Amino acid sequence: MKDVTLSQKEQARLSVLNSVLEYQVPIADAAELLGVSQRHARRMLAAYRERGAAAVAHGNRGRRPHNATSPGEAAAVVQLATERYEGANHTHLTELLSAREGIDLSRPTVRRILTRAGIGSPRSRRSPQHRFRRQRMPQAGMLVQLDGSHHAWLEDRGPKFALLLAVDDATSAVVNAVFCISETTAGYFTLLEGLIEGWGIPLALYSDRHAVFKHNARKPETAAEATQFTRSLQELGIRQIFARSPQAKGRVERAAGTFQDRLVTELRLADARTIDQATTVLQDFLPRYNARFAVQPEHSAPAYRPSAPDLCLSEILCFKDTRKVGRDNTVKYNWRVLQLLPDQERTSYAGLRVEVLERPDGELIVRYEGRRVATQEPPPRMGALWAGVTAWSPGPELKRIVSSVGDHHISRSQQRRLAVLEPVRRAEPALKPVAGKDAVAKDTASKATNPWERTPTATQLARWKAIRKGRLKGLSLRAISRELGISRVTVRKYAVKRHELCTSDLRNRHEL
Repeated sequence: MKDVTLSQKEQARLSVLNSVLEYQVPIADAAELLGVSQRHARRMLAAYRERGAAAVAHGNRGRRPHNATSPGEAAAVVQLATERYEGANHTHLTELLSAREGIDLSRPTVRRILTRAGIGSPRSRRSPQHRFRRQRMPQAGMLVQLDGSHHAWLEDRGPKFALLLAVDDATSAVVNAVFCISETTAGYFTLLEGLIEGWGIPLALYSDRHAVFKHNARKPETAAEATQFTRSLQELGIRQIFARSPQAKGRVERAAGTFQDRLVTELRLADARTIDQATTVLQDFLPRYNARFAVQPEHSAPAYRPSAPDLCLSEILCFKDTRKVGRDNTVKYNWRVLQLLPDQERTSYAGLRVEVLERPDGELIVRYEGRRVATQEPPPRMGALWAGVTAWSPGPELKRIVSSVGDHHISRSQQRRLAVLEPVRRAEPALKPVAGKDAVAKDTASKATNPWERTPTATQLARWKAIRKGRLKGLSLRAISRELGISRVTVRKYAVKRHELCTSDLRNRHEL
């Protein structure tokens, strides 16, 4: 038998078939884990007995089916469905295409073509289904249920956050749990990474249709795309199964209810007030919970697959996107810029497409053709240096800007400098209002003592007047920017924060 290279998914199938041969898993449960019918599962088992591991790899890998629908024919079906035969259901449309257009396609093929184009059937009906209680998986690691529980875990001692749980279907043991602010992809990456490091790679994951696991079905153009979490499961060879109701994943739902009862009491007894303190209590609580509520599986041998020595989880359980390298060998990703350094393979990456990986802890990694590229932080642009010492310099005006537009437009270093400046402003003695020339003299003295306070120029006053007139007419910021020929960001700055300086300056000029 020649050597065969199997993917992670094919290795998972091989593990299931070995469990069937060892009489540990019935063929019905194996078919569900493999995602095929029982008849096809028996075919796969017979081929595996005859040809070994080579039977798991599909023989038509990389080939185009001879009966595949051509792109031109699919485009004709979409055009006829949206124009001439608009409003016809999929079955009726299939009959019309065969009788009038000479396009002989099956109803599933027509439905698949229209679904990919974002065209649903005008009349759809779900056939009634008989519900029954599903039996546990016979081995630990065959199926792991995931879910998040939003609850006031610290009661009134701290903020609300979420607890992400991973419960083994065969034993009801909580194989991993993580506290995080909310249900995010980064949180589930951390949950899955701890699960693999502590137990191994499971064969399947069972979850709801949260946006982390599945794209919003109300957007047909993104419904077929894989999320970042789904992409990582495909690279690890883990089958993803979606639950259509909370009752379908009842084990993790009941575990979350037990945690909301017992863990809240444990956190109150430990006087936990932060997420870090709650995590410490959680790690001590998990072994006691599993010892109390976990059950023995039908077969003692676990089905968790050990991770390969060359498998780098940090480059799988992360966010992956493709970016184009600039002419200066820099890559932009989420408002961050990385400078690519030359190496022995290439002296320049300008114009190439590279893969940017973002770990849940914020670390960025750049890869090109599967090879890691050395990077560093580039020097800041001149415009950023100018902005740091002019318009956004910490002064009395910055406090008014923050109070009106929020502190999400300034950096953390500027926020710290503003916090240092604020006690000094409160310590300044209050000045009594004066009038006439004394007011002008007092204003001049205050500007001399405060170098950050600046008088608006004639251009700034003219822009402010024009923006003020447009706002009184009821125009939007976008319409004003088009009319004046300046950017909408500049218009917003004048409309939000410039009016205070301009009003005070005009008042002083009028009094003079």
